[in-house]
Amino acid sequence: MDKSKEIKKLAKRIKSLRLQKGYSSYESFAYDNGIHRAQYGRYETGTDMQYTSLLKIAQAFDMTLEEFFSEGFD
Repeated sequence: MDKSKEIKKLAKRIKSLRLQKGYSSYESFAYDNGIHRAQYGRYETGTDMQYTSLLKIAQAFDMTLEEFFSEGFD
């Protein structure tokens, strides 16, 4: 498994979900959900993250991890 490829898929999924929620700005989404804005921005560009950060992001999208990973990781 190519880790960098998988992290890019994760970044793409996070950005896609944010846009679906109606947020054109990652900063606004992060602020509204209590996530550090700079760090969230790095996640959307492909920075690896901790499991607890992934849980917080999934929660911000009102999703379980199963729902979060159900698309974009083929």
